[in-house]
Amino acid sequence: MLKALKNMFGKGKSADQPDQPIDDTSAQETTDSPVTATPIAAQPSATAKPRRQKSRKPVPPSAPAWTLDDFVVEPAEGKTRFHDFKLAPELMHAIHDLGFPYCTPIQAQVLGFTLKGRDAIGRAQTGTGKTAAFLISTITQLLQTPPPSDRYMGEPRALIIAPTRELVVQIAKDAQDLTKYTGLNVMSFVGGMDFDKQLKGLESRYCDILVATPGRLLDFHQRGEVHLDMVEVLVLDEADRMLDMGFIPQVRQIIRQTPPKSERQTLLFSATFTEDVMNLAKQWTTDPAIVEIEAEHVASDTVEQHVYAVAGSDKYKLLYNLITRNDWTRVMVFANRKDEVRRIEERLTRDGISAVQMSGDVPQHKRIRALEGFREGKIRVMVATDVAGRGIHVDGISHVINFTLPEVPDDYVHRIGRTGRAGASGTSISFAGEDDAFALPAIEALLGRKISCEMPPAELLAPVPPRR
Repeated sequence: MLKALKNMFGKGKSADQPDQPIDDTSAQETTDSPVTATPIAAQPSATAKPRRQKSRKPVPPSAPAWTLDDFVVEPAEGKTRFHDFKLAPELMHAIHDLGFPYCTPIQAQVLGFTLKGRDAIGRAQTGTGKTAAFLISTITQLLQTPPPSDRYMGEPRALIIAPTRELVVQIAKDAQDLTKYTGLNVMSFVGGMDFDKQLKGLESRYCDILVATPGRLLDFHQRGEVHLDMVEVLVLDEADRMLDMGFIPQVRQIIRQTPPKSERQTLLFSATFTEDVMNLAKQWTTDPAIVEIEAEHVASDTVEQHVYAVAGSDKYKLLYNLITRNDWTRVMVFANRKDEVRRIEERLTRDGISAVQMSGDVPQHKRIRALEGFREGKIRVMVATDVAGRGIHVDGISHVINFTLPEVPDDYVHRIGRTGRAGASGTSISFAGEDDAFALPAIEALLGRKISCEMPPAELLAPVPPRR
């Protein structure tokens, strides 16, 4: 398969391929809704640039003296160290602070190509370290190539596009952690946040790395606030999800404003290599290295999986009793629809369990506040849809509850991947009712094994005590 994929890409192509129409599908819920936009070329404001300002050389923040001698990692058979690549000391310092001595498989393979300037497309499941792979490569490129002496405040040198607000926020946070000793500036644009506040941030300093959702980025570009003609590195994360959510027409408009693919490095990541994803990769990359990480097990071995056969009318009682009788303090609950998420969160709150909801109906500033409260342990339960929960990475989630089983098997893997992270153990419990038990066989086929279905103990179906 790998050989066949490589044969799809010709050697030495330098001009962007014309966009080919594909059947874009729209998701039931999006966090940055796709719109039908007029071509960028028809927007007169996008061509007017503000007065140029002289580019000042980034001045890294002062820090205690640090050398590679402070980051000793012994070679280990079958493992690749970050020391094995020529990374800047400032970047290695940040990697050391994050506690990452060895590369994950996708990091080792991707960096082997991208640090040499190659385009790459990668397939890997969530939690494999792909975000750090493209960030380390991007940061290295920006450090090795000084910015031009003449540049605009709104001209990013690297652009990362992701489909959801939470994923953008998470990538930007990881980028800030990795750039803290480099003097590079990271900015993020997402819908649902104060436009003027984001604009002030853009006008206050040069933008080296911009992470954005497609819709909000187009807003900035069409108003003439952002110019993409200086992009050296373009990253498209979760391309399959952007296809599902109907963002590809917007992404096409954005990419047309960047330099030709022969003059930029393009990295594309996807959980699946569908025909549509591969067609997009062919249009937007030049002779890409193809990296596929096949996990030995689709679901992590650190996650213990259970399924309870339960009537739909008993699901909430089961959820309440599991949380209260076991005194769980950090739980993530998934449901398929926004109205389900809202009802579950409202009932938990009414019954004395601190909970927040994450769905496209919740304003972005409230979602960020809710996520921080959950991360800090002030909130016990987060109830989310698949789209809103896709980019959430919080350490210490002990249990994931599938209140309803997902209709798409891959979403099950993403859900349970919220627990059992960073080598810790975790537990997932799925409620299989009369309305969603049909989804279980497809999930088991993806996992390659059966999940035993059991009846919940009687005490877990006890009525919820009335609130006084």
